[in-house]
Amino acid sequence: MYDDVSYRREYERRRAIRRKRARQRRRRARLRAAGCFVSLLLIVAMFLVIAHQKQPQPEDTAQTLPAGDSGDQGGASSRYPELYSRLDADGDGIDDYHDIMQGARAYIATNPVYESRYYAGGYPDDGYGVCTDVIWAAFRAAGYELKDLVDADIAAHPWRYPHMDEADPNIDFRRVNTLDCFFSAYAQTLTCEFDDPSQFQPGDILVFGDRDHIAICSDKRNLAGMPYIIHHGSLEDGPIEANHIYRHEVTGHYRWNGGV
Repeated sequence: MYDDVSYRREYERRRAIRRKRARQRRRRARLRAAGCFVSLLLIVAMFLVIAHQKQPQPEDTAQTLPAGDSGDQGGASSRYPELYSRLDADGDGIDDYHDIMQGARAYIATNPVYESRYYAGGYPDDGYGVCTDVIWAAFRAAGYELKDLVDADIAAHPWRYPHMDEADPNIDFRRVNTLDCFFSAYAQTLTCEFDDPSQFQPGDILVFGDRDHIAICSDKRNLAGMPYIIHHGSLEDGPIEANHIYRHEVTGHYRWNGGV
């Protein structure tokens, strides 16, 4: 028998863990920033010493860097081979992971204006949207009707969604809380730590903060190897694919494998 009290306790426990991890990540980020600042000072000091000494540079020392070691975005991407799903739900010859990513990219290309609105039927139809609209649009492009999947799971397993007092199919699938609960049940749960950039792959779903924001991982990577994210972050940023993964604390990381 389902125990609502026990489930809510577990829900609060997981929420406390997410907040603790977020504090730890912020602390590590501050330490990394301090380390980078010290390293920068050392580099500047070394440059000044060399410039002061005015030593002639040896000739013929230029070297051609191997592909992937040039420090550019393309090089970072080549160091982390992409994963490909075995699934192709819509049969278009593109695997699900990359279909989801390309679907997210196609959605932001429509340039929706950031504004949260309520729509009868659920789907925005007036050029407005929010972060969760990137997700359902990406899944639709890959052959999945995320709204139908979420609505069916809410009806069958309402206890998975303790934040909801009453189901509303017109908006439930456009809430980060709801999507985080859904993906935690039906997608592969992955690390939220940045220690190994190869763990973050195109089409992965990222949840940020206390379920404040959601995005899709790109196949583009920054110099550290971490992926750009495809998201609709705010009215100021607009829909964008950018090096924004560090702007928020990653508290959920999922990979869709057909709901299995």
